[in-house]
Amino acid sequence: MDHKKLSRREREKLAQRREMLAAALELFSEKGYHNVSMQQIAEKAEFAIGTLYKFFNSKEDLYQALILEKHLKFHEALTKAVAEEDDEIEKLRKYVQAKGEVFRANVSMIRIYFAETQGARYNVMAGFNTEIRQRRSKFMQTLAGIFESGMKKKRFRRIADPHHLAIALDSISNAFLFLWLDEPERHPYPEDPDTVLNILFKGLLDD
Repeated sequence: MDHKKLSRREREKLAQRREMLAAALELFSEKGYHNVSMQQIAEKAEFAIGTLYKFFNSKEDLYQALILEKHLKFHEALTKAVAEEDDEIEKLRKYVQAKGEVFRANVSMIRIYFAETQGARYNVMAGFNTEIRQRRSKFMQTLAGIFESGMKKKRFRRIADPHHLAIALDSISNAFLFLWLDEPERHPYPEDPDTVLNILFKGLLDD
């Protein structure tokens, strides 16, 4: 969106919306989604409750907007990371590094997301699962394309379907991130991306 082309009133509305979302994120991270009311969010953002409802129909609507905006930024950051290099191995290294950077920069949002989307709480996710799945599917295709390109250039052996390798790498990096999220001091996310990648690149068997 080109903010320069927006009217002053439209820019002010965008700024107000950002302030509301920022206040909600802070409260959700402190108290949990289910322990925060729209009244508390309005007070935190220093807006009247009626003004808050002009932007969001409900707390669930606000939460979905927050998740979708953060997820879009995650998607854009990872897509940009793998587009910056020509070499397939460097692309994968950039992906692993960028994923760690995204997690570290958005710990509060990630904790809320995973805390509030487990078990019976999927009703909160129902309104936007499709959009997130579409973005994830698109990025998995991009990641699979890197493996496919590396195979065609004989950089990688064709040990598995490229899409399966993309899913495997995504899952392995997630495992390191979740471990770090639980115990950051004991299990820091690897500074060297090859710590993660070598699980795929070298495997367990001693040839």
